[in-house]
Amino acid sequence: MLHTTRMARHAAPALSVWRDMSLSTLTAGVVAVIIGYASSAAIIFQAAAAAGASPEQIASWLWALGIGMGITSLGLSLRYRIPVLTAWSTPGAALLATSLPGIPIEEAIGAFLFSAALITLCGVTGLFEKLIQRIPPAIAAAMLAGVLLRFGLDLFVALESQLWLPLAMCAAWLAGRRLWPRLAIPGVLIVGCATAALQGLVSLEGLQLTPTVPVFTTPAFSMATLIGVGIPLFVVTMATQNLPGLAVLQAAGYRPPSSALIGWTGASTLALAPFGGYALNLAAISAAVCLGPESHQDPARRYTAGVAAGVGYLLMGVFGATVTTLFMALPAALVMALAGLALLGTLGSGLASALVPSEGRDAALVTFLMTASGISLLGIGAAFWGLVAGMLTLWVTCGRR
Repeated sequence: MLHTTRMARHAAPALSVWRDMSLSTLTAGVVAVIIGYASSAAIIFQAAAAAGASPEQIASWLWALGIGMGITSLGLSLRYRIPVLTAWSTPGAALLATSLPGIPIEEAIGAFLFSAALITLCGVTGLFEKLIQRIPPAIAAAMLAGVLLRFGLDLFVALESQLWLPLAMCAAWLAGRRLWPRLAIPGVLIVGCATAALQGLVSLEGLQLTPTVPVFTTPAFSMATLIGVGIPLFVVTMATQNLPGLAVLQAAGYRPPSSALIGWTGASTLALAPFGGYALNLAAISAAVCLGPESHQDPARRYTAGVAAGVGYLLMGVFGATVTTLFMALPAALVMALAGLALLGTLGSGLASALVPSEGRDAALVTFLMTASGISLLGIGAAFWGLVAGMLTLWVTCGRR
């Protein structure tokens, strides 16, 4: 309760953000932005490419996500005087990368709007906790693990095309996990880019620091896409992103208004979905950088780290075209290895959460295998059928328990 009391005192309008800002909170905000982009921008690139997006549309996706994260992180941190960081849904991007091939990009945008509407409804009505509680955590974790399995396999598939590049990145990851866990993925990116450059695999011709022009895509709505992409995107974002995001804030001693935060992230996604902003949610991993004493000894002044991160996200969003050009210049093996290494921790956590409980393990295993199979039935993707098969198995084997 100490955090809450001191936080209320610092929430007085008379206090200036500049007075509360410090070098440590500024640094924490910048590091959070770097971790967020370096760890999963490659997955966003893969998701947009799977939807058949053009280079201009991919740049627009990164613009929408950066602008959305910047506005929500900046605005919510200032409004509630707590370090609220938002992020794109990394598991959601992984889901899209496996579910969108063959689906028109207009229908993908429609699924984004549908998922965002469900998230906004949960926030506005306060149904967030009640709705998510209907889906057992083990089932949601198993669906997430099934979605991410392909990325873990691609990490080793990349060895066939470029042996030394993935090996160097794996070595950097092992060293990072031992010596600097928080910066392991940015270190992998640096080593990967350096190795690719030494091998002559990177071409930076045409790379310019130019602002992004957002591209509006008119949405189209297909029942099969809404069910097969929109509902799994909603479940993954809420169960594996927003819930941990709230838990991280609460573990740090803050008492965030959960319904308001969920509602604002959903509304922001609704506004930005036609430009490629597929899902915004509360951050967990990058937010942890801004929530500890390393950010600031006074918990009531740590909100300025969220402000700094918001400004950084806005800058990254404005120059989304430059980020897109940079990733298009990188070899495919580097992008595959980076995505696989970045998602190893999430894949491991998903498997552990799904299979550790003995009761319902069969249902979790069915969910995992059905989702990982990548099948499409009646035009609906595997993630939805994995959820359905898991819930049915759970109901038959465990009944009312």
